[in-house]
Amino acid sequence: MKPVRKAVFPVAGLGTRFLPATKAMPKEMLPVVDKPLIQYAVEEAIAAGVTELIFITGRNKRAIEDHFDSMPELEAELTNKNKIELLERVQNIIPPYVSCIYTRQPAPLGLGHAVLCAAPIVGDEPFLVLLADDLIDAQTPVARQLVEAAHQYNGSIVATQQVDRQDTSKYGIVSGTSVDSTTTRLQGIVEKPRPEDAPSTQAVVGRYVLEPEIFEHLRKTQPGAGGEIQLTDGIASLLKTRNVFARQYEGTRYDCGSKDGFFNATVEIGRKYHNL
Repeated sequence: MKPVRKAVFPVAGLGTRFLPATKAMPKEMLPVVDKPLIQYAVEEAIAAGVTELIFITGRNKRAIEDHFDSMPELEAELTNKNKIELLERVQNIIPPYVSCIYTRQPAPLGLGHAVLCAAPIVGDEPFLVLLADDLIDAQTPVARQLVEAAHQYNGSIVATQQVDRQDTSKYGIVSGTSVDSTTTRLQGIVEKPRPEDAPSTQAVVGRYVLEPEIFEHLRKTQPGAGGEIQLTDGIASLLKTRNVFARQYEGTRYDCGSKDGFFNATVEIGRKYHNL
């Protein structure tokens, strides 16, 4: 497999669960302690060796672009007041060797469609997909865990965790054959099955390494659950012709797409900051 240099961040969603906070502010900009959710995901991707960040945006997402851009007036103010530590934190949000690219998803047609919007930019390379809603605290960043597994097994990789059977209808659920203690070669993947229909309790979370062949499968994917083009359906098609694996990641995941998960992330990450 070629090096994974690009990461895709689907950030076009409306964030209705957090209204009215997200009426004028992207949900990805909601702060956990002192950094917005999207920055945690970006830092994770960079730690995995990524040098190109591709944001799939929508209306009212300008704040994300502004966050990763320079702000000369703020930097000048911090310099004048000799607030050097804060200045360095602002200037180092994105390392100089990393570039940001923004493209729009013209309609809310699902995660699979959002990923497909990145095809002209990604080209013929494997790439990461990170969903900022899933904040994962790990000693080794989960994106790096997946990239290493993708090179080891020469195939696409989805991050998974075990869930209660009663919760399978909230996730994509995989089935397959174990190749080691944390890795499964996929034979199937289904979007949000009922507990009685779920092939396992191994659930996909918001981290993927995908080969570029996924784009051709997504182009052929018909709208599925919710009338949207599901990334899960594209992966189900891909695994018929390419090796796709699931890796049970090491780390603690906070579902920041829910209020409970966001609160827990704020408390637990805040505790870590306090103990530093």
